[in-house]
Order: sequence, then C-alpha cells, then structure tokens
Amino acid sequence: MGKATGTDTRSPALHGADSHDLIRVHGARENNLKDVSIEIPKRRLTVFTGVSGSGKSSLVFDTIAAESQRLINETYSAFVQGFMPTLARPEVDVLEGLTTAIIVDQQRMGADPRSTVGTATDANAMLRILFSRLGTPHIGPPSAYAFNVPSVRASGAITVERGTKQTVKATFNRTGGMCTRCEGRGSVSDIDLTQLYDDSKSLSEGAFTIPGWKSDSQWTVQVYAQSGFVDPDKPIRKYTKKEMQAFLYGEPVKVKVNGVNLTYEGLIPKLQKSFLSKDKEAMQPHIRAFVERAVTFTTCPECEGTRLSEGARSSKIKRISIADACAMQISDLAAWVRGLDEPSVAPLLDALRQTLDSFVEIGLGYLALDRPAGTLSGGEAQRVKMIRHLGSSLTDVTYVFDEPTAGLHPHDIQRMNDLLLRLRDKGNTVLVVEHKPEMIAIADHVVDLGPGAGQAGGAVCFEGTVEGLRAGGTLTGRHLDDRAAVKEKVRTATGTLEIRGATANNLQDVDVDIPLGVLAVVTGVAGSGKSSLVHGSLPGKSGPAGEEVVSIDQTAIRGSRRSNPATYTGLLEPIRKAFAKVNGVKPALFSANSEGACPTCNGAGVIYTDLAMMAGVATPCEECEGKRYQASVLEYHLGGRDISEVLAMSVTEAEEFFGAGEAHTPAAHRILGRLADVGLGYLSLGQPLTTLSGGERQRLKLATHMSDKGGVYVLDEPTNGLHLADVEQLLALLDRLVDSGKSVIVVEHHQAVMAHADWIIDLGPGAGHDGGKIVFEGTPADLVAARSTLTGEHLAAYVGA
Repeated sequence: MGKATGTDTRSPALHGADSHDLIRVHGARENNLKDVSIEIPKRRLTVFTGVSGSGKSSLVFDTIAAESQRLINETYSAFVQGFMPTLARPEVDVLEGLTTAIIVDQQRMGADPRSTVGTATDANAMLRILFSRLGTPHIGPPSAYAFNVPSVRASGAITVERGTKQTVKATFNRTGGMCTRCEGRGSVSDIDLTQLYDDSKSLSEGAFTIPGWKSDSQWTVQVYAQSGFVDPDKPIRKYTKKEMQAFLYGEPVKVKVNGVNLTYEGLIPKLQKSFLSKDKEAMQPHIRAFVERAVTFTTCPECEGTRLSEGARSSKIKRISIADACAMQISDLAAWVRGLDEPSVAPLLDALRQTLDSFVEIGLGYLALDRPAGTLSGGEAQRVKMIRHLGSSLTDVTYVFDEPTAGLHPHDIQRMNDLLLRLRDKGNTVLVVEHKPEMIAIADHVVDLGPGAGQAGGAVCFEGTVEGLRAGGTLTGRHLDDRAAVKEKVRTATGTLEIRGATANNLQDVDVDIPLGVLAVVTGVAGSGKSSLVHGSLPGKSGPAGEEVVSIDQTAIRGSRRSNPATYTGLLEPIRKAFAKVNGVKPALFSANSEGACPTCNGAGVIYTDLAMMAGVATPCEECEGKRYQASVLEYHLGGRDISEVLAMSVTEAEEFFGAGEAHTPAAHRILGRLADVGLGYLSLGQPLTTLSGGERQRLKLATHMSDKGGVYVLDEPTNGLHLADVEQLLALLDRLVDSGKSVIVVEHHQAVMAHADWIIDLGPGAGHDGGKIVFEGTPADLVAARSTLTGEHLAAYVGA
C-alpha cells in the first residue's frame, strides 16, 4: 500500500450536524404572545427582559421549555407517562433545534411538614447510609435513621399458594427512625377544646364552632348527632365520662346516617387528620386563623424537635449523631464530613462532600439540613433545585432559570453570575428570565419583550447584544442605566416599634427600634436574618397606637383556574350587586361559579377532556362560546355592557367604566383604583389567576391589603419580578402609603428602594451564624458615607458616590 504524501489545505466543509446552532421559534401564540418568531443561539447565555406581564415566561417556560419536556415525556412508555404530569402542545407553529430542557423555577417547595432541605436534596439519604455503615452502636439499615419511616413489627400465619396450599408462621420487622410521639414532625399539638365547641349547647343546637361545620345539613355533624354514642339533645358539658371519651377519642367505626354508611371517629383524631396533618400555610385564611386559635404547636418533648427515635439519636460517628449533623449549618457540616477518612465508604463521602460544597458555593451554606422545606423563600428554593445540576456531567442541555437573582443581595449576584457562566461554558444553552441590570450585563444575547404588559405586550422589541439594547431605545434599554439618588431629606419618625431580645433562627439577641410613620428598609445579605427579624418578631404585635400589622409576603396565591382578579380582590361582589339592582334580579345570577353558570361547561368557559396519560384537551364551550354564563344572563346589561363584557375589560377600562355614568359603582371603583395604583392596569378582570406571573401575584396581594385597617405594612421584597421601569411606580406607591399616615417596613435588596428609604437597618455581617446582628442603623446617606458594611459598599457604588 502506498503512503499518502502532502496535506490537504482545503478547509473542511461544515459537517451537517454542526449546522444546528439555533433554537428557532416561529409563530408563538401562548397567552399574550402575538405570533412571535425568534432565533436563540445555542451554547450561549440568553437573557429575556421586559416589563412584568410582557410575555417572557410565556415564551421561555410555556413554549420552549414546555415543548422540550413534552417531547421527552413522549419517549417513555404509555405506562410510565400515566404517572407523569400531562403537557399540552404549546400554541406555536414551528419549534426547531430544541435540546433537553432542565427547568429551575421559583415554585415553592412542597410544604409537607416532613419535608426538609435534607430530604428535598439527596443529602439526608447519603447521611443515612453513612450512619448505617459507620455509626456506633449499629442500630440497623439506613431506614433506621429516617424520620419518615416508622418501625413496624408483625407476626402471624400466612398462606403460601405453591402447589398445595401451606400455612406457615412468619414474623416481620422493619426498624424505622421516626419518633413515635410526633410521628416525624418535630412538634406536637395541643388542642384547646373551647375553640371546637360551645359546651353549653347540644349538638342539635349547633354546638360546633369549627369553620364549615353547620349543625343542620353537614354530613360530618350528622355523623356525631346520629351515631348513637352521644345524646344529640344534651348539652356537651353534661356528657358522662363514657360519652365524652367516645365523642373526643372514639375509634373509627361504621355507622348508618339517614340510610347512608359513614365512618364515625372521635373529634380529636378527626381534626388531626383533616386540619393538623396539613401545612398551615396552604390553608385558606379563615381555616388557618381557626387552627392558630385552637392548636398550640410545641417542640416534641420526646425527640426535642429532631423528629428521630431514641435509637437513631444514640448512634454516633465521632460523637456526632445524625440529628446533630442535620442541625449543623451546612458549611460546618461540610467541614465535618471532610474530616472523615474511611476508605470503606469513600465513594459515598465524595458524593456527600460534593453536594454540601455545592450548597456553600451557591450561597446557601447558612441553611441546615433539618430546615423545613416550606420555610424557604422562592429564591432559596430555586437555588436548592440548582444544586443537583452544578456538578452534572451533562452538556448540550438547555437550562431555564426564572429570575435566579430573586432574594439575592448585590454581593451575592456576582456569585450567581459566575455559576450561570460556568454552566454555559460546559457547552449548555442557558435561558434566563431576569430584570436585574447586573445579570443582563453578562448576557451573550438579549431578547426584550413588550412594549407593554398584557394585551399591550407579547411582541419582540429587541434582539441582540447588551450594547445594542442600551442604544435600542426600548423601555428596558432606556432604564438599564437608571440610578436612584440617595434621599436628601428624610421623614421624621412618629414613633417606634420596639423589638427586644429577638432570637428567631440565627438572630443573636437582637434589640432594635423600627421607626414608624416612615419608609424603613431592612436589608443584608441572603441568610443574614432579615425575614427572621421582621416576620419572626412582628406577627401578633401591633403598633404603639394598637394598629394592626399587615404582612404581605411572597407565598403563592392559591386559586384555581376559576379564580381571577375580580373574585380574588372582592371586586365581583359590588359588580354583581350593581347588575342585580339595575335589572331587578338576584346577584347570584352574575357569578359563573353559581346560578348564572353555563350548564354545559359549569361556568369554566371551556370543556376539559382528560385523555389519561396524554395531554388533556380544552375546547371552548360551544353553548356559551367561552363566555361562561347562560344566554339568559347575558341579556341583562349595566351601562350598555353584559357581565362577560365587563369581565373582559382591563382594569384601566373598568376604572373609567365604573367611575361615572349609569355604571357608577363607588365600591368597585375603589378596588380598581388600588389595582391601577400597584401597576396592574393592564390585567383583564376575568383572567385566570393561574396565568399570572409571580410579580403580578404579589402586587395583586398588595392591592387587596391596601384597604386593610392596618397602620403598619410589612412587605417582603416587593420588587421581585418588577421591571426597572416599574420600580419607580412602586416607590411612588410606598410614598403614598407613608404620606397617608401608614408605616411601611420593607425587606429588600434593590438599591433603588434602599436609596429611597427614610431609615435603613442592615443585618449581617455574613449569613447563618456569621449573621444575625445589626451592623448599621441610620439614613441611606449615612450608610453610603460610612461604607462600613457590604450593603453600604454596593449602595455607594450604585449611586455613584
């Protein structure tokens, strides 16, 4: 064979496989998107900007990420798909060049009382294996260290059907780590019986004072009244000891009530199952208020809040039990694990070290593994979800982030930027929905949506580089370099709210006077103790004049697709009454969830067809054409409009409509004015709550609470999800609240809000046990001049001092 000589100097032709460097979206129409067509470069960091409600999430999450996930789900068998969430194909003509999407959003973690940071990540599972191998005394397999696993013992005869039937004796044991007293919850509850019933009345007189338990028609109440265990006509205080035992603690037993078989159970176990096993935060406000009145939660005396059985607590490695390990700050736990040198479990120790180091790297080293998952903020939950991706070997993946800077101090944003760039540099496509200029600045490619919000948005205003955005003249481009000036003249406090000896979470016996009658901002790095100070010390307190404290936090609004801004804010009530008065009919006719509902779709406006493991189909109802009401209801008019036309109006339109003329309704006009004040003028009244973005939901909450009688308003990062242009409007709103005599306390990281404050309380100096102290109190000008804290340095750089 001859040997080839010379070299081929021609440039190699581009390989066909290398030509797919773009994600192409053509004709996207999800939610408010107006036939959007864009090309997104792969293996680059693309930031999507635009005002809140402009369609960013609709494009990134509901179109690109949703279709990627749907296509991946379709590769599984039909059996497996039956256990997965069903996703409909997004409203889009063409989607090309998609890669596997990993979505890291701000959805709060499950608020199950037994879910902790350790169980939500893999850290607890690895610790349990570690202790089952190295712990002394040895108490059993990993399940023996799990507070979610109860110990089980059983013995008896079992029948084995093999050839001839044989009865054999068998015993079964499983060692679990659950504390038997609190069942792995860490706290036990005492129930105040006086809050459950009025013992001077009989059951037939309506003795129960539990929300939703009416004596006449309620099945639950009928079970007690007709069970035969108690006399329904005798006052509860006159029950015999036997009757009281059956009434409060009776075992479940089948009873017949009005010919129907039902289960009778004592009142205490019944309430424990129906109310106490659920997360308080997930309850409706009136139910939560009842539980807070009726139930006192105290740390379990048997396990001292560790959730673990005595056996699990007794097994130790180097004098540390698994309960001690989970209670440590994660940065300290990582150091302890590094000190373990045991070749027999080397791979496990490596994996555990990597996970714990990822916590520290991502800025969550201040958490502990036993922290309940439901208590994490949206930003913290998002960063916990990021942990499993940091050390991943996967490349050519699309990572989708929803405002990863949420809840981050300017000091921490740089670290988050480095992480996103690292993910990109491994060959991944990173898509980020973001408002912060610090993060927009590192983008390779920017897509700006708008120009407005809601119906006025949904179009691409700009595509290109950050420099191009600055020069492009769009709303985002114009506000990108906005810098608020430090307030020259600050308001004088009218009083103080004293907090003494605060020790919640990591607070180190903090004494502080929060001024009232001014805009006070509490700031500090993530994990420094801001929320612990404000939320841990204020609930249940009132101002000096006895004003109520109104706390507006970031917990999600719970509402079905039938809920909308009109129902949530109470706006529908005066509108229905106005329609009823003008037309001389019942108000219930004008509710799509009541008498006026279209009988075919039950007031939903669409017919949902469940297709088991395939995506369900929603088709507009043919009878009401999506209007949700019966045809006869739509014949009643107010100011020339029917109820469905009113619900299709935007807040701005409706404010004008109900402000004057025949439709003049002061109660409705007041609520609409508050919605416009918080910057939600573009929302339509009948838009389902499930389609609102995170920023819109918090502002909707703010609007509903503005009518409260409270004198002290506590806001938790109200700039979350707000565009740079909207921050000015928020500051104007906060000023109006203060000028009307209210006191406003804001937990915030945004430098524009800090600069606008009358008084700043800065916590730190670090996070976790390195924080929890007041490092500065004073005016923003003093903070900038002193530059004595991390916040002071960043604020000084922001205002150009």
